[in-house]
Amino acid sequence: MEHVPPPAEELARLDRELAELDARRAQLLTRRAWLLAALRPTVPTAAPGWNPSGWGAPPGTPTQPWGQVPKRPSAPRGAQNVLLTLGGLLLTVAAIAFTLVSWGSMGIGGRSAVLAAVTLGALAAPAVLLRRGLAATAEALAALALVLTLLDVYAVHAVAAPDTDGLGFTALASAVLAALWTSYGLALGKLRLPLPAAVVLAQWPLLFWAWAVGAPAPVVGWALLATAVLDGAIALWGKGAGVRVTACVGGAVMGFSALMVGLALSLTAPGPLGAVAPGVLLLTASAAAVAGAWRAPKGFARTGGAVAGLAAVAAVGGVPAAALPAGWRVLAYLLCGLALTAVVRSRLPGHAARGVLAASGAVVAGALVWALPPLAAVLLGPVTVLSDVWAGTPDGFRSALGSTLPWSELAAAPVVLALVAGLLGAAYRWWPSVVRLAAPLAGPTTADAGPPAAPAAGAPGTDAPGAAGGAAPWPGWTGWSGWSGRPGAGAGGRGRPSAATLRGVVGAGAVALGWGALLLAGALLDVPHALALAGETALVGVLLALAVRGGGAERGATAMPVTALVASVAGAVSAGLLSLASEGASYAVFGALAALFAGAALRAGAGVPRAVFAVAAVVWSTVITGLAGRSLGLAPHEAAPLMLLVPALTVLLGARLRRNPVALPVELTGALGALVAVGLAVSDAPFLALVLALCGVLAAGTAVRPERRPVAGYLAATLFVLATWVRLAASEVSFPEAYTLPVTVPALLVGAARRRRDPEASSWTAYGPGLAATLLPSLAVAWTDPDWLRPLLLGTAALVITLLGARHRLQALLLLGGTVLALVGLHELAPYVVQVAGALPRWLPPALAGLLLLVVGATYEQRLRDARRLRDALGRMR
Repeated sequence: MEHVPPPAEELARLDRELAELDARRAQLLTRRAWLLAALRPTVPTAAPGWNPSGWGAPPGTPTQPWGQVPKRPSAPRGAQNVLLTLGGLLLTVAAIAFTLVSWGSMGIGGRSAVLAAVTLGALAAPAVLLRRGLAATAEALAALALVLTLLDVYAVHAVAAPDTDGLGFTALASAVLAALWTSYGLALGKLRLPLPAAVVLAQWPLLFWAWAVGAPAPVVGWALLATAVLDGAIALWGKGAGVRVTACVGGAVMGFSALMVGLALSLTAPGPLGAVAPGVLLLTASAAAVAGAWRAPKGFARTGGAVAGLAAVAAVGGVPAAALPAGWRVLAYLLCGLALTAVVRSRLPGHAARGVLAASGAVVAGALVWALPPLAAVLLGPVTVLSDVWAGTPDGFRSALGSTLPWSELAAAPVVLALVAGLLGAAYRWWPSVVRLAAPLAGPTTADAGPPAAPAAGAPGTDAPGAAGGAAPWPGWTGWSGWSGRPGAGAGGRGRPSAATLRGVVGAGAVALGWGALLLAGALLDVPHALALAGETALVGVLLALAVRGGGAERGATAMPVTALVASVAGAVSAGLLSLASEGASYAVFGALAALFAGAALRAGAGVPRAVFAVAAVVWSTVITGLAGRSLGLAPHEAAPLMLLVPALTVLLGARLRRNPVALPVELTGALGALVAVGLAVSDAPFLALVLALCGVLAAGTAVRPERRPVAGYLAATLFVLATWVRLAASEVSFPEAYTLPVTVPALLVGAARRRRDPEASSWTAYGPGLAATLLPSLAVAWTDPDWLRPLLLGTAALVITLLGARHRLQALLLLGGTVLALVGLHELAPYVVQVAGALPRWLPPALAGLLLLVVGATYEQRLRDARRLRDALGRMR
């Protein structure tokens, strides 16, 4: 049983620990100050108040703790390096100029003597300089010697063997120079340039030899591959980081070129026998990559495994692919890529095996990407039906898509999707076996790795240097016992997804690919239009069942139901668009979709999927009402009131659901349907007024509920006012006040009674609708009225309302009255403003604007305070 000390004892303990922490902090700050002083150019004395014995120093310890301060390393000789580099460059330029310009003015003896003397001197000088410790100068002369040897080769070809084939001579010369510089670099091991230069020169002999003899493409591929293998050997066993890096780069370039040659020959082979030779080249490259991956570090091992896997797929799959029609070749490569998964049972090292699995995944992904265009055509093709709704039932599924894809060349697409979907489904079904097979390739998890080892006493980063036995530097220290790893660590390892998440992703892939395979199969078989509609609708039902059933999946395994939900919505949209070809099919499909999604909403648990199902059901029902208007032969504005049927039902359904999480999405979707109805009625003002009034009725019905009243109440008032204005404008009423004042006066009386009963009620609620009902229509008419009487009366009324609002501190009266008054004044002053603006110089308005900005900028803080005071004053009004 845990002992809990009394509060007084615990408080005393906490005080002691805090005091110890303060003392420890003071020690660390003192130590930090001394270290900062020690890093200065001059060696400082001991920090004031420093007590070496406090750190456990024995008697006789020098003034600087932990021994003498090491001398600062000398600054790098940057200026010397720059001078040496410039000198080497100038000598190189001079040598090139001499060889190219002055060479012809000397005899053969003089040429040979000059080249031999300069080259031998440049080669011998680094050895002497290295013995005297001048490494930088030796490197500069070695670079010059490299250039001179290249110039020697050029000079020999130009004078001694001008008739020799250039490619063959270059191949021989690069081989000789590579051997020369390898020997030179090994003899002078302290030089860093010769060996990487030898590796660069070794890239060309075989390639130039193949070109020189006019070898066919396979021989060129073998030459490239042999060079890449040599580079790989140098990268594994070479001397120095520069040599290894250069060999890695060269091997990557040459190996990639060899693979491209082999792949091109395999893809263009006239038959299976013709694909054997490039296949052997690719298999050899695969074996070389595996051999390198077996001994390479982690990152290179994975890369080598991936290259080996891809090369093996291209080699083995190219032979049967050469015998298949163009539309089925991808299947051969896919099967070979899937066969790579057998690497989990091999003895290949873990990182290399992961690379092979990555290659398998890349092949599968490539095959799926190849199948995407026809699938996209099946899903998006029905959009073309929108241009001619109910034009008649097409002959087949493919003709309804309006796509020009070469369907005969895509016959393997549904097979590819079905094959991968079947394998993913099998993996989902027998997931424990898959995990057991893949376990040897899984890296150590957080639990396996254990917590990090505690730092040794006195090691850098510890808090108590020299503390024996790793004693705690202060009371309460827990060391590494509280280590919890990075975020995401747990059963799946550091940052890795859990097994349930991976299984859910696999199941999601099986669902998506299986659905796509069935859709593509219908398009490639060109099934009748009715059968295609029935099949797509049935698939939507199956996907909805999966989405509903997966709603209670374990945590982390939600990928499959989410995928089924997305696919069901996409399939429903595609089927709905496809059904618009005929009237009967449209009603049947959209009715079935509405019923399916409504049933899914009833069966699903609470959450986002249920809301999505309900929203989709409302959308399909709204489409049905639009189809009914078209069937009745109504114009768009005449069908607008009919479109409000579904929003009315959503209002009733929202009242039934009350605070259910699904209620708000359903009501918002119904509101969007009402907005569509308003858009349809815009072309006819009387119908627009009717639709706005009906929408106001729906909003008022929603405002009956307390949780919707703050928004729906204002919306209902706005809609009623808009309906009134539109109706007045449609009737060409020139005196709207005759219709608005009878509404405004009772509304203001009701608002006054409301304020008398509830003094805290907002002035916007009490007086806003009544004032807006008259002021805004009158303002709209006044802006088009050339007479002076209406603006005068409206301005006077707005002035009175503004003064009343300021007197009684009513925000609605002040803002509405002030806004109307300002706009009326602007209307009256506009002609004079235009006249004055026309008489002013062109430069004056910009100058005035600039001056205004300067004044505002100079008094910005004061203007900001004024704006805040105005905002606070308005906020205190009711």
